[in-house]
Amino acid sequence: MAKAIKKLPIALRIDQTNIDSKATLSDIKKTCAEVKKYGFRGICVNPQWVAAAKAELGDFPAKVICLVDAPIGDSSHEERMQICLTAKNNGADELDAVAALPDIKHERWQEVYKDLAAICKILPTKVIIGSGYLTDKEIAMVSRLVKQAGAICVKTATSKDPLEERELKEKAWHLEIMKKNAPGLLIKASGNIKDAKEAKAYVRAGADIIGTSSGPKIAKSE
Repeated sequence: MAKAIKKLPIALRIDQTNIDSKATLSDIKKTCAEVKKYGFRGICVNPQWVAAAKAELGDFPAKVICLVDAPIGDSSHEERMQICLTAKNNGADELDAVAALPDIKHERWQEVYKDLAAICKILPTKVIIGSGYLTDKEIAMVSRLVKQAGAICVKTATSKDPLEERELKEKAWHLEIMKKNAPGLLIKASGNIKDAKEAKAYVRAGADIIGTSSGPKIAKSE
């Protein structure tokens, strides 16, 4: 699967994202319209907008993706599971679940694994590891756990992650670590990706999927 996606044009790699805490129904409908217009891979939204996005997309073949427990995955396991189960009931196709960063930083690896393994049984899951918060060693360790837990993909970051402010070279290095330690999984790059040049650089570094709120700009300038 990871190899096949390499042949896709940039638009078909994009998970168009609207996770603005102030987003309205009108905003979500606009994002869905962008997904349809440009043929994006999917739409990533906060949990409260999953049902609306599903209804708005209708039969259009794009994934509705629920962001789970941003920005650092610090809710209880029970709360995280409830978010995921509700998202499934509301029509989500995938989860973008933030790994529990407090557990990662305290090296509670078994807790990280058990939490992710349970979540991955609910829906196909892309795990956000918050790579901007992590050392290279931690990125490698968590990437291995993500694969062991049964995820389909390991993802760099979500909003407010320090990765957003890093240079492209460092962001690309994170992808290399992830790919080496989670062979066979899809790799999703995100973190303030705003133009086609940067998106293509991520693809060259190993990204299969691009998470961005700038999908139309990227697609038009490819």
